[in-house]
Amino acid sequence: MADDINDLVLQRIEKVKQLRTKGINPYPIRYKPTHTAQAIKEQFGEEDKLLVTASGRIKSKRVMGKASFAHIEDTSGLIQVYTRLDRLGEEKYELFKTLDLGDIIGVAGHVFKTKQGEITIEVDDVVLLAKSIRPLPVVKEKDGKVFDEFADREQRYRQRYVDLIVNPQVRQQFILRSNMITGIRNFLNQKGFIEVETPMMHAIPGGAAARPFITHHNALDIDLYLRIAPELYLKRLLVGGFDRVYELNRNFRNEGISTRHNPEFTMLELYQAYADYNDMMAITQELISTLAKELLGAIVITYQGNTIDLTPPWQKLSYSEALKKYTGIDFTAISRDEAYTEAVKRNVDVTKEMSLWKIAEEFFEEKVEENLIQPTFIIDYPKELSPLAKSREDSPEFVERFEVFIAGREMANAFSELNDPFDQRQRFEEQVKMREAGDDEAQMMDTDYITALEYGMPPAGGLGIGIDRLVMLFIDTASIKDTILFPLLKPEK
Repeated sequence: MADDINDLVLQRIEKVKQLRTKGINPYPIRYKPTHTAQAIKEQFGEEDKLLVTASGRIKSKRVMGKASFAHIEDTSGLIQVYTRLDRLGEEKYELFKTLDLGDIIGVAGHVFKTKQGEITIEVDDVVLLAKSIRPLPVVKEKDGKVFDEFADREQRYRQRYVDLIVNPQVRQQFILRSNMITGIRNFLNQKGFIEVETPMMHAIPGGAAARPFITHHNALDIDLYLRIAPELYLKRLLVGGFDRVYELNRNFRNEGISTRHNPEFTMLELYQAYADYNDMMAITQELISTLAKELLGAIVITYQGNTIDLTPPWQKLSYSEALKKYTGIDFTAISRDEAYTEAVKRNVDVTKEMSLWKIAEEFFEEKVEENLIQPTFIIDYPKELSPLAKSREDSPEFVERFEVFIAGREMANAFSELNDPFDQRQRFEEQVKMREAGDDEAQMMDTDYITALEYGMPPAGGLGIGIDRLVMLFIDTASIKDTILFPLLKPEK
């Protein structure tokens, strides 16, 4: 296989040399198309003599003596081109005949419809814009068996540029992702939110329970952390007088890679003054259901064989109720030791150092999440697991926090934001103790953030939505790598 590819590459390199000998530049500086493939199809009329200049990559070609057909593809789709010796002239027609699949060309001519009804460009001029040295992978037959040269998913992730060339549906998935980002911006801007940018390098990582990546700033001679969340900076802006802010941000967490996790990922975080977690529930279900209608044309969708109804209102279940419902254990009524014994008995991954609610968290991840198929707000988390959320007035050991689960995956996380500087300091101190005890995901003390709260932050609601996981839902894929153009992979040897 490798020898065949190397031989084909050498043949194409030889073609480049021959072109240069003839005075043809196989990589010219510029070309100005007037129409995309889609625009040509939309503008063509039976009586019109539409003149166009188009460009694209050759995806198929048929040479038939003095006339030839090909399909070229641009971002908008495929268009057929038709060339004739008597129209192009011998030199240009010979150039066209020697072109390979994968070459990028420019064509100029008029548009007509073939007897088969296909809209086609009859070519008056052809220009080679970029010679493809490496042949595109194909589906072919060998020894009586059909195989795809580019079926390996990891190879597709490593060579996403090739994946995008040969799989148009992959391009459409990333166009959907782009449209989702645009839709989110439009939705929030219409509600009076403003988009902001906050630092990606932090002196103190905060806003989430996660291990950060560490880097070093040479000029200042200090270690810095790639942000794990923008939360604490965005809430500083509430202190400063911005009532509604959001950021579509890249976060970095030094954790495992799986079908649901990538070390760098995209989040939407928004904060609204004079709101609480009930307001965040309303905006979450409205935003996601609106995006589904705009991007998918439906509010009831299919994901991995499950029918998902995104129609508001979504069901609510408290954290403790969900644990009791799906594990049979009432964590509000048992001791830490009893919880640990149950975890060992049921093969839940825990350690002897874990507290009651840390054990409960492991139970939730391993036994509860997989049951939450329809959109569900899991509300009222233990305070220990939520150091930045405001306690419930009627039950201070629990906080006004929710997470949204759809198809067994966490999609969003939101709080009634803690704005009491005294309470916040105490919770940071508890996190520091947990960190000193060996929990490297516990948060550090951020005294400047406490100082900001001491100036006064209005009551507020905050929300984070994982964009990559939402795209997974919308394109019906089980792997987060299918939503990221260039996912992190272990380097090849």
